[in-house]
Amino acid sequence: MNKVITEIRKELKENADPGIKSTGESFFKEKIKLYGIKTAVVGKIAKKYYACIRDFEKAKIFNLCEELWRSGYMEESFIACNWSYYINKQYEPQDFKVFERWVNCYVSNWAACDTLCNHTIGAFLEIYPKYLADLKRWAKSKNRWVRRASAVSLIVPARAGKFLKDIFEIADILLLDSDDLVQKGYGWMLKVAGQSHQTEVFKYVLKHKAEMPRTALRYAIEKMPEELRRRAMKK
Repeated sequence: MNKVITEIRKELKENADPGIKSTGESFFKEKIKLYGIKTAVVGKIAKKYYACIRDFEKAKIFNLCEELWRSGYMEESFIACNWSYYINKQYEPQDFKVFERWVNCYVSNWAACDTLCNHTIGAFLEIYPKYLADLKRWAKSKNRWVRRASAVSLIVPARAGKFLKDIFEIADILLLDSDDLVQKGYGWMLKVAGQSHQTEVFKYVLKHKAEMPRTALRYAIEKMPEELRRRAMKK
């Protein structure tokens, strides 16, 4: 095991708090592995140890990230996500297969999904938008986290007003998904897209409101003016 990983795990154990662990577990329906550490503290640990590896080749950093992912601990996955995002200026097209493997093999809860997808995968897609086609493939996956990933990977680009056509195409694929966490994921994607494209997103919601699950609908219109929210919710 790499010495840096050993030191990280030692520090995580030293900062573990049973109270934070118990509170954290209550946010998830599925069983998760937690040390019990505040997110801000995990972020500081990630930065501290990134200073020890920042000059490593990208492949070696990705290998260290994978070792952290394999542990199954939430906090270690957050450190892996931070590290993989820190090197976004080094991304190359072939890195998509690495990120896709992480989503398929290691993501098992909404927090790990969102942390990886919002930043690492979102940044990758802004550099290499041709991989948006792969998100539409993800949206048809049998794995709930891969389907959620297809939407939440576009949160940060959507905030910048990007990829509206692709956002609607992914929403179309996920529209009738029965999984509430997938519904929340694509509803969130539409909500953020609506900050730059309110008219277009509102028209999309009105067009589909009769069939769109209420969970997704509420997320999509959450930040819209009250009058528009009323119109969207009216049966």
